[in-house]
Amino acid sequence: MSFGLLYDSTQCIGCGACAVACKQENGLPEPIESRTTAYTWTVVESHDDHWMRRLCMHCLAPTCVSVCPVAALQRTPEGPVTYDATRCIGCRYCIMACPFGVPKYQWDRPVPVVGKCVMCHDRVVRGQPTACAEVCPTGATSFGPRDALVREAQSRIAKAPDDYVHHVYGLTEAGGTSVLLLAAAAFETLGLPSHVPREPIPPRTWQVLSQVPAFAGVWGALLFGIHWITKRRDEVRAFEAAERERTGRP
Repeated sequence: MSFGLLYDSTQCIGCGACAVACKQENGLPEPIESRTTAYTWTVVESHDDHWMRRLCMHCLAPTCVSVCPVAALQRTPEGPVTYDATRCIGCRYCIMACPFGVPKYQWDRPVPVVGKCVMCHDRVVRGQPTACAEVCPTGATSFGPRDALVREAQSRIAKAPDDYVHHVYGLTEAGGTSVLLLAAAAFETLGLPSHVPREPIPPRTWQVLSQVPAFAGVWGALLFGIHWITKRRDEVRAFEAAERERTGRP
């Protein structure tokens, strides 16, 4: 069963308890920064009179996973997209590929790694809610099976249509995510990207990556041909020079 999070910004009071719980659960250093970093995996941002949580969206078809050459990032059957620092080679492809700008790099460390929310995977596999959902005093963040959360989000919009934007952010973005968001204001005004494609992104990256072997083969053959022609010309010149020297011809 795939689990997820539902964040309802209309119920959020901006207390930041979720960010504190995240730090404690994952052993992350203080302070809680104003935006997500390699050391702050979730924040509550203020946008005028509205709150919005920022964290990894845990895509159903994660682009970060598709571009990682060493499988340091994995989507688990339970829903969280996890990260194994021991496998990471620091290529930072995940940072460039994420449509939500989530993974961050530890630029201040001699041996840096990537930092991002892993949706408390260890807790989830034990049947426990994420630390952020458990500590939320208003229920603004709730945890459960993704299908049930989708139904709950759609039900809230249907019951109070004047209180919400009529869209569940994460329902279709990037092919769907395990983190679902509700808000009373346009999501782009709350700092969320508005031009994320609706279809999964990994097939697009694969279309490009799958051409690399053929592209490399063609260019390899071309470069070998150029090298062979250049080498052959040098050999001909050397032979002609030796013949001129042997025969005394100019």
